[in-house]
Amino acid sequence: MNISYESVAVSSRIRLARNFRDYPFPDRLIKSPHAREQASEMVRTINAELNAVEEFELYDVGTLTEARATYLVERNLISRDLIRHSAISAALISPDESISVMINEEDHIREQYFMRGYDLNKAYERITGIDDVISESLPFAFDREFGYLTACPTNLGTGMRASVMMFLPAVSRRGLMKRIATELHRLGLTVRGTSGEGSGAEGDLFQISNEVTLGLTETEILSAVEKAVELIVQFELRERARMRAEGGIQLRDKTMRAYGILSNCCLLGMKEFIELTADLKLGILFGYLGTDRAEEEVLAEVDEHIVAMRPANIDRLNGAALSEEEQNAYRAEQTNRVMRRMEIVV
Repeated sequence: MNISYESVAVSSRIRLARNFRDYPFPDRLIKSPHAREQASEMVRTINAELNAVEEFELYDVGTLTEARATYLVERNLISRDLIRHSAISAALISPDESISVMINEEDHIREQYFMRGYDLNKAYERITGIDDVISESLPFAFDREFGYLTACPTNLGTGMRASVMMFLPAVSRRGLMKRIATELHRLGLTVRGTSGEGSGAEGDLFQISNEVTLGLTETEILSAVEKAVELIVQFELRERARMRAEGGIQLRDKTMRAYGILSNCCLLGMKEFIELTADLKLGILFGYLGTDRAEEEVLAEVDEHIVAMRPANIDRLNGAALSEEEQNAYRAEQTNRVMRRMEIVV
């Protein structure tokens, strides 16, 4: 794939929502006197079936510390809703963190496959294999007219969300996101923040996904999202060209200052860190900041470092909880090291 294309379409994710035919939906299940027993049956069965075909680590959400749960949320492996149902919920996560299966969140099952790069079809094929394994052990709630039955009506039908995370600095900074969001809504698609529904955009990253699941096939949903992503990529690349031409020395200065701060600071708050890394990525893409490594590889390392420097992730790397100022110092020190390792030339 063209590197400039992947510099816009950063990652792909497919999420499936499912419920089991013979159990109450989670919001009803948690109120049942048999909640723990039935939840345990589901967890045991799904854990056994999935681990029979590949390796997964089981997390009993009810026994997780707050720090450990927040760490998993920051990595988008579990959700806040799963923690809300901690008395009956669990998660199965693959060693490389590409697959996460949440049990008893809003629905009995939320399966997701995440991959770096842009390939929704590959992501779909991977998660449907997991879906097939689960369905063989516990029959899903399915209606011939409405498809897969879900707790929220917006997930009826396929129960599928196809998402692409996009780096859109030119479009967002030039005030064009509202125009894109309006057009996507007309097509049955939506724009969300970096952590999905209800979250805000960080570092010029936006999640494009389908909003409609009922009345469409999985193939139609994938095609609709792909077409939208391709148009947005073209739009963003055109706006980047304009941005670079019009930005002049001020834009070059902004990206080089970002590199300078990230390479030499002693304290680095999360908000400033996100803003500076977005400028850093832009400087690399515009050729203001050179490197002998492939752009795609460098950008992936920056994105991975952003996740690693979130508060709960820092505490886990450090081995003990830190105060906010201590986290800011740790983030600065680690970022200094990453910048040196990248051997960026200004």
